[in-house]
Amino acid sequence: MIAILARATALAAIVVGALPAGAADFRTFAGHGGPVMGLAITGDGGTLLSASFDNSVGLWSLEGDEAIHWLDGHEAAVNTVIPLTSGRAASGSDDFDVIIWDVLEGRQVQRLEGHTGKVMGLSVTRDGTRLASASWDGSVRIWSTDDGRLDATLTEHEGPVNAVAWSGDERRLYTAGYDGTLLEWETATWRVTRRLASHGFGINVILLNEAERWLAYGALDGGTRILALETGEALADLTAGRRPILSLAHSSAGARLAVGDGEGYIMIVGTGNWRVEHDFRAALNGPIWALAFTGSGEGIIAGGIANEAMLWPLDGTDSAPRLAEIRREFHTDPDAVPNGERQFLRKCSICHTLGEDGERRAGPPLAGLFGRRAGSVDGYPYSEAILALDIVWSEETIDALFDIGPDHYIPGTKMPMQQIAKPEDRADLIDFLKRETALETKK
Repeated sequence: MIAILARATALAAIVVGALPAGAADFRTFAGHGGPVMGLAITGDGGTLLSASFDNSVGLWSLEGDEAIHWLDGHEAAVNTVIPLTSGRAASGSDDFDVIIWDVLEGRQVQRLEGHTGKVMGLSVTRDGTRLASASWDGSVRIWSTDDGRLDATLTEHEGPVNAVAWSGDERRLYTAGYDGTLLEWETATWRVTRRLASHGFGINVILLNEAERWLAYGALDGGTRILALETGEALADLTAGRRPILSLAHSSAGARLAVGDGEGYIMIVGTGNWRVEHDFRAALNGPIWALAFTGSGEGIIAGGIANEAMLWPLDGTDSAPRLAEIRREFHTDPDAVPNGERQFLRKCSICHTLGEDGERRAGPPLAGLFGRRAGSVDGYPYSEAILALDIVWSEETIDALFDIGPDHYIPGTKMPMQQIAKPEDRADLIDFLKRETALETKK
């Protein structure tokens, strides 16, 4: 009981009043079982929230490198997370839902349902009473954070919506999506008042800075623009020829903008003169999906293909930021492993383990797979769709699964869309799985 009380006391201090942490050394926040898709720092500057492909949100103190606890409740990859008021947070997922959490207690407060596509972006009003969610179903939904009431559904975009941002006075809302448009909405009438950009390529992320009167966006083709908030005029073009742009972050403490792209680079730009201060490759393999500055603005935290977030110091060193040589198992040299193992590494390894070790993963462990009924691993939170199936995993059912794809063979489940087109590749995968998931080989 003493240990539990001590942990709760420490967590309360982090959530409500910790001092901003510095960034003296390169550090990692390890423990997720899949890529890190979203990052956010709480208002006090001392706590990190991380959203992952493993269906969870991690809560971390910037003073340590172990998770305080995990927020589990989503049924698919978590793409985005933001802090709310009163010790709460919100997360959006591939399961089409938004969850509001009590961060202190590590429990789900509300589940906001209604989207019919993955939720990619979230924004909350300054007073914390309304939440906007951007979804690949082509809509933005406006929710009350008090009771979860749906107040409005906005459908002006022609295609998936990726990003959303409230103005400080709550009179305007900014949205962007794959149709390449960046729209300004009047919230009193939910009418589009301006089209700030028609980029031609999809816009992935936006960032609003009302104090400095600009709005930034990043697009699929690598385009990165800074627009004047009043006129829409381009203040700066930060396009660096790397694509796509996947993440943006701002530090008011250091007047800095961070840009992350699909080639693993992080660019740090001073917002006073739009000059590049740092431009370094943070990951050798894979994208930078998420960025967040430390409270002091002296360090940048990034999430990508690795199962961990990484913090780079930006000041107080003369050496270039270190390169994180991230290599997932599916980066293995094609000639280094047999074909069946290579198919598993590429198609299955992010979501599943072969053993019974219970590692944090998006999917259940595969030990004892053959002859097992779908949806029968104890303790795994299956979707209702797979619990309703009458499928036993065998050579025939696994072959069909990858032949036509999970979205057709087991529709409505959490398994991502993928196929293995060649029959010989499916056969090699099945032989590998039969050998490596047999329980007697694991003893």
